[in-house]
Amino acid sequence: MAEGNKVILHGSWLSLYTKRVELALKTKGIPFEFVDEDLNNKSPLLLKYNPVHKKVPVLVHNGKPIVESLIILEYIDEIWKTGPGLLPEDPYERARVRFWASFVHQQVFESLSLACTSDGEVQEKAIKELLEKLKTFEEGMKEFFPDGIASIERSKTLGLLDIVLCSVFGPHKVQEEVLGIKIVDPEKTPLIFSWVTDLTELPLVKELTPTHEKLLALVQFFRNNALKSGAA
Repeated sequence: MAEGNKVILHGSWLSLYTKRVELALKTKGIPFEFVDEDLNNKSPLLLKYNPVHKKVPVLVHNGKPIVESLIILEYIDEIWKTGPGLLPEDPYERARVRFWASFVHQQVFESLSLACTSDGEVQEKAIKELLEKLKTFEEGMKEFFPDGIASIERSKTLGLLDIVLCSVFGPHKVQEEVLGIKIVDPEKTPLIFSWVTDLTELPLVKELTPTHEKLLALVQFFRNNALKSGAA
């Protein structure tokens, strides 16, 4: 790594937001040092670099910290012009990608998280909202993929929206196993299904994805903790 271009990523394998940044850096071919943070005992450096949220990921570029995964992804794309672009060149197309990335990051993931960490009526409502938001996303993506099939086989590179979608629904089989329902449904949301399937088959995504068993244990752990806290 060149002395004048030092990149350090403070993150954790537990964090889907960290995975986004790893995917972006590797897609761009940017060498970086990974600092695996213990989220139960955060390092003084992490607290110094992100004093507001005290969370991962934090990208440190030549001593300067950047926080929040979506902001980090855009920073990476603006600073490193070599390698594939994460965002389109056209300002209107860039704006559309930002809108839908934000929709998945906030709206869809919020409902998914609540569904995975609740039960009873709260969970039923969260699942219903999640499926409705996925239908909205499916309809919106038809503008990007007019033939109704999302395939990235041609380029085998990841854009910003690919990365966000992959981080949220890459482990959809684990989420479905925990919830006992079909989330990414080939019949109800065929475009999203084909898209996620393509993404999870990419060598880079496979490289950064923990085993099914490890992910299942993680989701169940968070779910059990949330349910215990709610009952306390």
